[in-house]
Amino acid sequence: ALLTIGAVLLTGCQDTKSPLNPKYPTTITMWHNYGGEMQTSMTVLVDSFNAGAGKEKGIIVRVDAVSSSAELTKNLDMILDENPAAPEMPNIAISYPKTAVKFAEKGLLCDLTSYFTQDKTDLYADEFISEGKIGDALYVFPVAKSTEVLFVNQTLFERFSAATGVNLESLSTFEGICDTSIKYYEWCGKSFFTADSWFNLFSVAGQQTSDSFIIDEALQTESHTYKKLYAMLADAVSKGGIKIYDGYSSDLAKTGDIVCSLGSTAGILYYGDSITYSDNTTERVEYTVLPYPTVNGGEKIALQRGNGMMVKKSTEAEEYASAVFLEWLTQPEQNMQFIRNTGYLPVTKEAFSTIVDGTMPEIENDNIGKLLTTAVGMVRDYKFYIPPVYDDFDFQSKTFEADFKAAVSAPAKAE
Repeated sequence: ALLTIGAVLLTGCQDTKSPLNPKYPTTITMWHNYGGEMQTSMTVLVDSFNAGAGKEKGIIVRVDAVSSSAELTKNLDMILDENPAAPEMPNIAISYPKTAVKFAEKGLLCDLTSYFTQDKTDLYADEFISEGKIGDALYVFPVAKSTEVLFVNQTLFERFSAATGVNLESLSTFEGICDTSIKYYEWCGKSFFTADSWFNLFSVAGQQTSDSFIIDEALQTESHTYKKLYAMLADAVSKGGIKIYDGYSSDLAKTGDIVCSLGSTAGILYYGDSITYSDNTTERVEYTVLPYPTVNGGEKIALQRGNGMMVKKSTEAEEYASAVFLEWLTQPEQNMQFIRNTGYLPVTKEAFSTIVDGTMPEIENDNIGKLLTTAVGMVRDYKFYIPPVYDDFDFQSKTFEADFKAAVSAPAKAE
């Protein structure tokens, strides 16, 4: 079924209007920030495209830069600022909508609706397409998306559960997580929970309760939901159940210093299958991946994360070639090959269905298999929140994160 759909869509690009000539291939350049397994997968796919569909159509994809997010952002900012030392803008670059907005405002981007008609975009997850739109224009094409889930060290949790009777159902709400965290500390003297982004936690909780954390670019720290959650979390921190940490939660998970954490699906590979204690003893462990928790009585809403690809406004041939490559890259067969060794989600409805009906290619990493099953269930059962795009957003979120950690970690003042 995957090959059939891929073939049909690929044929859709082979029309009489193609400005490409296989005898004189059009070279398009790409920048991305994928590392590790993602970089390996992308390299294999680009090589496969160049040797197959690209050769047939007259397209060569050349990856000019593979760099960190910070380095890639720096180079894109130099282009936006028209810095004389800026590198030439590639035909395709990985981007978040907030970056694409700035390029679109300067007239530097190709509106992909020229190449992806409604019948084509209908094949992709609706939320992923809508996130890449600015007005009616499609400027960021989805390639790999993510959400946030709850990672639970099942091995450690089962010991705690056997001794106390607390079960996984307790972790379906933030109230339950705070209560469980305190009980866990009382049981063994260790912290139970942390989150990679407290800003995201408050943002999503506000959406779940229709009590928005962000209104008109201002944080609503006097809202009912915020004050309720803040009090619960601060109480659990003060009683040792919740850990405040400046690194990623996976660092604490790998040493057994927490049992449960909230983070991006893309972080799954960092959890591993063992923990190393402070005395250098190691233990094999298994993880359970649970859906994003809700505020008690709140709606099932989670954060939509991840980026996509923006395409430079250029010649007709280069724009067309870029669109052909992106369409090929995101077909179910290629898309599943791209995400099967990572914690990212597929982007087409057909690829999602292969996970739901159990026909997806075999996944060697058990944690990724569990993650995809849970995440796809969330796509079915949850609504997804896309954070607003405005200039101050990144600074605001970083400042809040630092202030929140400092406030809940501060020793209680004497009356």
